[in-house]
Amino acid sequence: MQLQDILYGVTITDQIGVTNRKVSALVFDSRQVIKDAAFFAIKGTLADGHTYIAATVSAGAGVVICEVLPAEIAPDVTYIQVANSAVALGRMAANFYGNPSEKLQLTGITGTNGKTTIATLLFKLFRALGYKVGLISTVENHINDEVIPATHTTPDPLALNALLQDMVDAGCDYCFMEVSSHAVVQHRIEGLSFAGGVFSNITHDHLDFHKTFDQYIKAKKAFFDALPASAFALTNLDDKNGMVMLQNTRAAKKTYALKQLADFKAKVIENSFKGLHLDIDDADVFFKLVGSFNAYNLLAVYGTAVLLGQEKLDVLTLLSNLTGAEGRFDYITSSQHIIGIVDYAHTPDAVQNVLSTIQDIRKGTEQVITIIGCGGDRDKTKRPIMAQVACDWSDKVILTSDNPRTENPQTIVEEMEKGVSPTNKRKTLSIVDRKEAIKTACHLARPGDIILLAGKGHEKYQEINGVRYHFDDKEILTEQLNLIS
Repeated sequence: MQLQDILYGVTITDQIGVTNRKVSALVFDSRQVIKDAAFFAIKGTLADGHTYIAATVSAGAGVVICEVLPAEIAPDVTYIQVANSAVALGRMAANFYGNPSEKLQLTGITGTNGKTTIATLLFKLFRALGYKVGLISTVENHINDEVIPATHTTPDPLALNALLQDMVDAGCDYCFMEVSSHAVVQHRIEGLSFAGGVFSNITHDHLDFHKTFDQYIKAKKAFFDALPASAFALTNLDDKNGMVMLQNTRAAKKTYALKQLADFKAKVIENSFKGLHLDIDDADVFFKLVGSFNAYNLLAVYGTAVLLGQEKLDVLTLLSNLTGAEGRFDYITSSQHIIGIVDYAHTPDAVQNVLSTIQDIRKGTEQVITIIGCGGDRDKTKRPIMAQVACDWSDKVILTSDNPRTENPQTIVEEMEKGVSPTNKRKTLSIVDRKEAIKTACHLARPGDIILLAGKGHEKYQEINGVRYHFDDKEILTEQLNLIS
């Protein structure tokens, strides 16, 4: 494409060289530069792309997009100075791929918990309604029935627009995507055109990246601030920050709730391991998903579908037959009638949601045994809180490792132990090896007991010292339960 066409919508502060030249590729990794590529010098958390400008020009880059012009200007290279290279990348990536988000109905889902379940259910629902649909999620990406492995909750702008263009080429009418707070701050969704945005909830998470809870809220809110007047903004009215998300949006403001009057309203009639019985907008419906937190997820899906023009009865009928996302309250029952639940819960609020759901459903005589860890190189402040929540809502707790990454797993467990009160110490064990922790929980369990294995959910690996080893929570839990049956 011509550089002048790709620059549409980009605010240029200075320019050296011509814009009527061809661009072969857009790259922000200096190692991927090819002849006539446009290189984006982005200031990242680990490195500053500006230090690689000379090397990319030597490798054949014909265009450099930067925030600071280099001292040495090469002939026959076009330099475009912008206020923010990441913003420019998002807008130029959208132009480069033909603005695919404008050619389908793109809905973004953001929030601390529930994003994956809401996005996955919307994908399954609209497929069941007969549409061609795309999904961009933490677990996996889909183009209709084709599965594409996911590496990030929200891909980088180049991968994202390429994926959206593949969806357009496949005839997709809709796409549902998770929008992480990281993606908003890093401008990964810059240049995309959204038909709607959904807010699930916001709780303590990612403070290693955002530093303060206020900054985390602002990151989520920025997504809604940027929505066009033609879009809808659907928020959880029961979350205390739900209406904050809608304060400055130009989109049509819509709400859903269980506890108060809203545009989309539901009431839990019954909650059991068999599923949820809800009164949803005066319709009596039984769903296969379990837990009050899933009542919110189902309500968000229902509201989104109606706002996208679908018939209420069709939506509720098909939604009642759907199952959730992998690793989200994913449960198995052994021959000894021990219930094992695998869940991605990795924040204090998510752990409490799952355990309070179990509390609502349990008969009262069985033990709840929780296995829980915290990820390395992530928000350390939540570690003692996670342990405290697990102890407060469980009969036995095993503190273990999650993905320690580059940290010492023993140190992570010790930081979790600080949240265990003296009265809770008697029911708490620390077993750093995650497989041993699962094995121990299974041996402690009696018929009828409930084991919650929290933190990793759908993940099929454990990351230790930068290396990923195969590790599937559900696979190991099933194996260990079968051994004692």
